[in-house]
Amino acid sequence: MAKELFAGQKKSKYRIVISKEGISKKNIVPLLKMHKKTLIISDDGVPQNIVKKVVAASKPSTKVFKIILQHGEKAKSIQNFQKILNFLADNNFDRTDLIIAVGGGVVGDISGYVASAYLRGIQFIQIPTTLLAQVDSSVGGKTAINISAGKNLVGAFYNPKGVIIDTSVLKTLPNREFKAGLAEVVKYALIKNKSLFSLLEKHAKEILLMDQKIIEEIIFASIHTKAQIVTRDEKEDGIRAILNFGHTFGHAIEAHGKYKKILHGEAVAKGMKIASKISYLESLISEKDHKKVIALLEMFEFDLSLNQYNYEELKPYIFRDKKIKAGRLNLVLLNRLSKAIISSSFDTKNLKKGLQG
Repeated sequence: MAKELFAGQKKSKYRIVISKEGISKKNIVPLLKMHKKTLIISDDGVPQNIVKKVVAASKPSTKVFKIILQHGEKAKSIQNFQKILNFLADNNFDRTDLIIAVGGGVVGDISGYVASAYLRGIQFIQIPTTLLAQVDSSVGGKTAINISAGKNLVGAFYNPKGVIIDTSVLKTLPNREFKAGLAEVVKYALIKNKSLFSLLEKHAKEILLMDQKIIEEIIFASIHTKAQIVTRDEKEDGIRAILNFGHTFGHAIEAHGKYKKILHGEAVAKGMKIASKISYLESLISEKDHKKVIALLEMFEFDLSLNQYNYEELKPYIFRDKKIKAGRLNLVLLNRLSKAIISSSFDTKNLKKGLQG
């Protein structure tokens, strides 16, 4: 049975559908009303039968165009951004037309940014096909591309018209990619959702075996947590920043590896280990709670080794973080399990100690 949630404030409010049969005319056609043309943006890592299913569900309601990008973080480039904008212009897309993002976080991020910029804004729909995108990047309206200086440094806050989450597509994911997505689920448990923390502890084995019922539960719990936060703070002026727990260090690790050596979720898992250690060093959480954080991450078989990273090498990326205000780095730390805070008053020596594992 389909579940639904809503996120966003007033005019920017949108519906999120969660179902094992999410990609269907029933869910897609109502979002296509008034749209004569639709551009589907996907990448070559998404099974083509999923893209074909979206096309079939969209026709004959709208004329469908497609752009298939190369998969990987490098697809979020200025070159691809410009290529898609030119495609829209060349095919006479106007403000009554629509973009559908079919893929993981990379596809959703660049599609949303294109939608925000073309003609100063056209509507778009998110159909995320990875666990990470389903529980995190498809909800909340953050859109972006990467530049050589760092990840997601150019973008906009721009909410989708709707989000369709089809849990059946997760069966197509490589195991490594599925597990990487679990990092964002663990994040919600650590920053705000105590019942999700307990659910993850209790059902880790079933989750790794992709038990459909439990997977739907953790997706719903994750999105519910995020929807509450982003609806209160749409543009990261306050509480929304806690969603970046583990990301300051995770993004630095990704950038250090030139976005080739490690998946986003894998980097975030390492980042959460570092942030938890700093929380302990800052006397915000007990050693017992820090060990609980590590134990939960280890239940999902994340590689938490940090030996290959040198603080001085990561430092330039850490201090290029988007959460720097008035020259001060704001870190998301734990005040207790399932309670995150934003702090700029930490001892900088603990940054280095945190990276020592």
